[in-house]
Amino acid sequence: MQNDKKQLLARREFLAKAGIGAGAFLFSSAFPSITNATQFVTKVEGINLGVITYSFRSMPSSAEDLLGYLTELDLKAVELMGDPIEAYAGAPAPLPWKRGPLSDVEKAERAKHAEELKAWRLAAPMDKFKELRKKFNNEGINIEIAKFPLDRMSPEEIDYSFKVAKTLGAKGITLERSDESVKKLAPYADKHKSLIGYHNHAKVDFNSWDDALNYSKYNAINLDIGHYVAGTNNSPIPLIKKHHDRILSMHVKDRKKNNGDNLPWGQGDTPIIEVLQLMKKEKYKFMATIELEYAIPEDSNAVKEVARCIDYCRNALS
Repeated sequence: MQNDKKQLLARREFLAKAGIGAGAFLFSSAFPSITNATQFVTKVEGINLGVITYSFRSMPSSAEDLLGYLTELDLKAVELMGDPIEAYAGAPAPLPWKRGPLSDVEKAERAKHAEELKAWRLAAPMDKFKELRKKFNNEGINIEIAKFPLDRMSPEEIDYSFKVAKTLGAKGITLERSDESVKKLAPYADKHKSLIGYHNHAKVDFNSWDDALNYSKYNAINLDIGHYVAGTNNSPIPLIKKHHDRILSMHVKDRKKNNGDNLPWGQGDTPIIEVLQLMKKEKYKFMATIELEYAIPEDSNAVKEVARCIDYCRNALS
């Protein structure tokens, strides 16, 4: 209880001092090479800061649109969702997502679409993916991670996804974590010698990744610190210290404890400031990935809110 009060007071003092807003950002003008001259990394006060393109779901989200947002925000690292990747290459348009049970007709439509998409994937050349990487790299932006639903794919489609990710220059693939997927996909990670980062929601605990990390040296963590706090009521810092060398990327958002809401940064219980400062102190290289999930104000948009999040990070680390 005493620690919670200290954390709250520290956050209030930080916010008052920082005057969080959507002001100008300070970025390094140099983009050090990762593996070759066409890969880049954003350094914001010593950490690799990026964004998942899911953050822009309320806006037009073609690959070209997303590239424009990243350029406007001056972010150089991105976790790119599979839909815009494949749409750029000419894939069949995805069906609208629907909450709740599907009718028999809808199930049939989705089964047909899945077969069409599979056929397209298995025949798709890599030329368009090479072109997409070049577009991003030409703006100094690294597609650091690709997100594909590997757990819902056939073996051939899983192989295709790894090939696409490597063509894009990504260091790995992310997807949602389940007890089944971490075991099922481990042999594919070994086969392709490529990282898979498993993303958590609120149903998680301190030991949730232990088995996954033992199945393959390429199994990794896509740690969502907001969901972790909401689900465990604990700080993610001990987990980060425990597994820092197995974290592919870290999603940053602010949620309340006890499965509470997503809130503008600084209003929830997630120790974002402390986590970012730990990353800076320990020189962790994994990407701190902004994931915008709180309600966007009527007079704003996703790009403006991601800008606020960037400003929050800059002030947290200055």
